[in-house]
Amino acid sequence: MLDQLQESFGKIVRTLRNEGKITEGNIRDTLRLVRRSLLEADVNYKVVKEFIDNVQEKAIGVTVTKSLSPGQQVIKIFNDELARLLGEKQYHLKTASIPPTVILLAGLQGCGKTTFAAKLALLLKKQNHKPLLVPVDVYRPAAVRQLEILGEKIGVPVFSEKNKVVKRAAEAVNFARKQHLDTVIIDTAGRLHIDKEMMKELEALKKALKPQNILFVADGMTGQDAVNTAAAFNEKLGFDGIILTKMDSDTRGGAALSIVAVTGKPIMYIGTGEKPEHIEVFHPDRIANRILGMGDVVSLVEKVQASVDAEQAEKLEKKFLKQQFTLEDYLEQLKQIKKMGPLGDILEMIPGFSKLKSKNIKVDDRELTRAEVIIQSMTRQERQKPAIINGSRRKRIARGSGTKPSDVNRLLNQYWQLVKMSKQMSKMKLPGNLSAFRM
Repeated sequence: MLDQLQESFGKIVRTLRNEGKITEGNIRDTLRLVRRSLLEADVNYKVVKEFIDNVQEKAIGVTVTKSLSPGQQVIKIFNDELARLLGEKQYHLKTASIPPTVILLAGLQGCGKTTFAAKLALLLKKQNHKPLLVPVDVYRPAAVRQLEILGEKIGVPVFSEKNKVVKRAAEAVNFARKQHLDTVIIDTAGRLHIDKEMMKELEALKKALKPQNILFVADGMTGQDAVNTAAAFNEKLGFDGIILTKMDSDTRGGAALSIVAVTGKPIMYIGTGEKPEHIEVFHPDRIANRILGMGDVVSLVEKVQASVDAEQAEKLEKKFLKQQFTLEDYLEQLKQIKKMGPLGDILEMIPGFSKLKSKNIKVDDRELTRAEVIIQSMTRQERQKPAIINGSRRKRIARGSGTKPSDVNRLLNQYWQLVKMSKQMSKMKLPGNLSAFRM
């Protein structure tokens, strides 16, 4: 996510950190690089100009604090300005005084509205809400069925009574009220471009339902096109917040850095993958940290807490410290990691990971899947007693998993490294509460 910006700003940050003195000359040179990086990332040129002017004004008159070097002080200015550009603070959904809260999703065809509707429903469900999904896209073939399948997958009811668009949505709200469901998420129809019919339908839904939240869904990969469409939607319909989808594939970041400034509306959520759980609440300050290569430890901890089974994690931890950690436990650990989302996105949250990326060290999610397949190709005895795996067994495991013996060797080496670490940790004086070592 935002790889191009991270790479460009990473180089700039590393250069600035070495500066013992900040002058107009080196500020000017730095800002020239920043301007080019932002424009190459498809950021709106007016937004770039304002960003550069603000940084220049604050950097030239900077007062260096005792705790920060001159270079670090300028990096802090970059961080503050990026966060301001992204919206400064997190925004929350508005709730109805009398349930249900109605959320209307709008956007062009193909922007990811239907998938996002399911992601939002799952997120709200995890927060102890009772959502209802309502497909009102009567034009796209199989649109209703797509949402029904997603609803079944995440365990959220879908109201898909056959009726005209506005009437169906109104009936869904009444149904939710009677069934004590507190949130209604309406997935509207899109078009390939903005047209009168689509806007007329959205205006009719807005008038009939009086939704607490109208959210504009934009494909983050389309850059300035997404920004221009958002501005047009806001002018004709008016919306409360922005959703950026497909951010896991958006290497440039132009939409994220432009859309708030152009529309005046906050980004509320981002889609970070294909699965229903791949959704993040948008925190401007945390995204600014990621762009500058400073990581995002708070989001990482939240992701771990949301994805990892605490009871299972405690069991694995105790087995690890008692040196009873088997390949079956290793397999369980891999499954827990996969639940957290794409490995690259997780590692981006770790401070300093940008340095590894600058050395072209690649992260491949397929390695996790390959490791799973290899362990699943072992016998129960081999998983519990890896020491018995000799050369012939390795060849058999490789054949059974469709991998090479070298892949099996690499996995076993990783496992034995963990075993070695467990021996070292078991020799340490451990506190009574093992949770000090838990993620």
